[in-house]
Amino acid sequence: MAVGATATKLHMPSAGGRRPSLFHLAAVAVLCTGMEVASGQVHRTYEACPAKYSEYTPCEDVERSLRFPRDRLVYRERHCPSEGERLRCLVPAPQGYRNPFPWPTSRDVAWFANVPHKELTVEKAVQNWIRVEGEKFRFPGGGTMFPHGAGAYIDDIGKIIPLHDGSIRTALDTGCGVASWGAYLLSRNILAMSFAPRDSHEAQVQFALERGVPAMIGVLSSNRLTYPARAFDMAHCSRCLIPWQLYDGLYLAEVDRILRPGGYWILSGPPINWKKHWKGWQRTKEDLNAEQQAIEAVAKSLCWKKITLKEVGDIAIWQKPTNHIHCKASRKVVKSPPFCSNKNPDAAWYDKMEACITPLPEVSDIKEIAGGQLKKWPERLTAVPPRIASGSIEGVTDEMFVEDTKLWQKRVGHYKSVISQFGQKGRYRNLLDMNARFGGFAAALVDDPVWVMNMVPTVGNSTTLGVIYERGLIGSYQDWCEGMSTYPRTYDLIHADSVFTLYKDRCEMDNILLEMDRILRPEGTVIIRDDVDMLVKIKSITDGMRWNSQIVDHEDGPLVREKLLLVVKTYWTLGEEKE
Repeated sequence: MAVGATATKLHMPSAGGRRPSLFHLAAVAVLCTGMEVASGQVHRTYEACPAKYSEYTPCEDVERSLRFPRDRLVYRERHCPSEGERLRCLVPAPQGYRNPFPWPTSRDVAWFANVPHKELTVEKAVQNWIRVEGEKFRFPGGGTMFPHGAGAYIDDIGKIIPLHDGSIRTALDTGCGVASWGAYLLSRNILAMSFAPRDSHEAQVQFALERGVPAMIGVLSSNRLTYPARAFDMAHCSRCLIPWQLYDGLYLAEVDRILRPGGYWILSGPPINWKKHWKGWQRTKEDLNAEQQAIEAVAKSLCWKKITLKEVGDIAIWQKPTNHIHCKASRKVVKSPPFCSNKNPDAAWYDKMEACITPLPEVSDIKEIAGGQLKKWPERLTAVPPRIASGSIEGVTDEMFVEDTKLWQKRVGHYKSVISQFGQKGRYRNLLDMNARFGGFAAALVDDPVWVMNMVPTVGNSTTLGVIYERGLIGSYQDWCEGMSTYPRTYDLIHADSVFTLYKDRCEMDNILLEMDRILRPEGTVIIRDDVDMLVKIKSITDGMRWNSQIVDHEDGPLVREKLLLVVKTYWTLGEEKE
């Protein structure tokens, strides 16, 4: 195709519950002077991995984890393969895999073939988490501590803290089960990051993702959670089995680090309301009372205020102070825990947790909110985030942020013009931005029925993840030389802006591409934005990965070196030959 030729619009296969025929793109052309993909060029072909790797999670591999200590669940943290242990093959979908149901239907139902595990339907049958109905799973919205359903449970929380006025937007669910709490918060414009370890509750995070609910594999053990300080408006534990009172309050200190000033911590299940439930929990009154008193003491030492002096139903809620003026004064009397010294509060990639209070930004007045006042949702999405307005993000001005927001509105508009199904409601649900910067891609999609996991690479300017949370979006740190803490087939669409330029001297390109393939659903879409020379190299690899792709022009026309590689992953499963 000549320079300046019009790019063909990329048509995706239709979504549905049955296997569609494979889609074959027309001849691929590079829209760049003097560049053509050589016909007949030999590409490496990547074979399918053996069937046992269908649910492979490289950094939470069950076999590898057994090499590590059981103490404090360290073996369930991230332990990535060495270079010699890496899989060099394509992780297969299970036989019979179908496109997930579109949102919001997917909140309540999923295909059994996609996550063929019945363990939770037996283990949690009484608690109404999940049940099998023929070839489908159904999620009734129940949970261990919400027998009347997640919606009613959230309504009870809303009687205590303001869930309906936009002041609470981001939430963290620790030990999330099948993420019904997060699923039912979405209708209230609250976006929850749910996590749980890969453990005996087989595939609970996988179920959450299949439902179209944000979730990651994670555990509170020895490392900080992979989020910045002051990220979440509230955090939640419903019988999550985390020993909050142990290790000098280490885990509650970590919750304190990631809660924004004035944020809330919600606890239900043991030991809350133990006087009513102790027999059913098969524990002694003395044991439960001691646990509750220990948790209360840790919370008080963090300067949290309990706002439900008497538990409402089976729920207790504490609030973090809006600044540390009083808390620092109290340290002169109460020495434990101390304030953390000198450590970057946002550093959270294999950084160890400490039993100390992460200091909030300084304030000059007791009524001032540390770090700055956030706008209510949805205004906070486009308002200049306090971290930028205060100048704490080096080299970034208010004007740069505003321009970035406009730029991504334009770019997403372009994506929808060249990808025919991007604008179709229900085609995509789970989206990943591999290099999110300020979250502009996600912000431009806020009115679509999708959610975006905003990843900020640890090798770049990782300070922007705090900005993403201040906007009311969610995400995590990530090093793309390693696997992501998620299951195969998590995402419908992956967006990679300048990722390969960022990592070109750090790790092999095919390592990143194979990880993208692992976490992309069959018939999923990839948008890779990069320099045209880089895209040609990428395409030479992906042509051997059962991906159909074409390179199209930048939104500003053919003379711009940066272009887009648009990809459709073909449909194939275990036991099927590539067509």
